[in-house]
Amino acid sequence: MAITLVNPDGLPKPDVYRQLSIATGSRLVFLAGQVARDVEGRKVGEGDLAAQVEQCYLNIGTALAEIGGSFGDVAKLTIYVVDWSPDKMPLLGEGVARAGAKLGADLVKPITLLGVSALGEPDLLVEVEATAVLD
Repeated sequence: MAITLVNPDGLPKPDVYRQLSIATGSRLVFLAGQVARDVEGRKVGEGDLAAQVEQCYLNIGTALAEIGGSFGDVAKLTIYVVDWSPDKMPLLGEGVARAGAKLGADLVKPITLLGVSALGEPDLLVEVEATAVLD
């Protein structure tokens, strides 16, 4: 695997993400922000943050599988959440956990979580973009 995740001494050791991602692979992959749309472009989980997070992560897994990768190759995620507040964290975690169960993968990665006022379409609650490194 081209990615090693680390929580170094001297920094907090969070359960929900890692502080560092060390990449040793040779192909750098930048995945566009994924939203809650299925393969046909239909809405998934309208009004349901957990369902939308799950679909975003599943879409990332699908995209990486297409090029011979997996979620294990993800070096970093950026998550954009509409009208973010800390009380939404359990829903975010629920969506990640459900996607992890379906993908059979540990989805804990270095992340940047940003609250935004809106996304590209009014029904979207979350968008997740990924950077991956493949051998």
